[in-house]
Amino acid sequence: MDVPLWLALIVVGALGIKLIRPPWWLIAVILLGGYLLSDSVIAPLIDSTIK
Repeated sequence: MDVPLWLALIVVGALGIKLIRPPWWLIAVILLGGYLLSDSVIAPLIDSTIK
């Protein structure tokens, strides 16, 4: 079964928010930090580490 990455991330994120109940500001900081990091100079290093 092929599940798109964006769908898997939404499901895992929704379950995490529902079960752990972190503050909304923490969720916003993590999302913004991930977005900014993905467009940074170290993005290729992170990509090669994940693969």
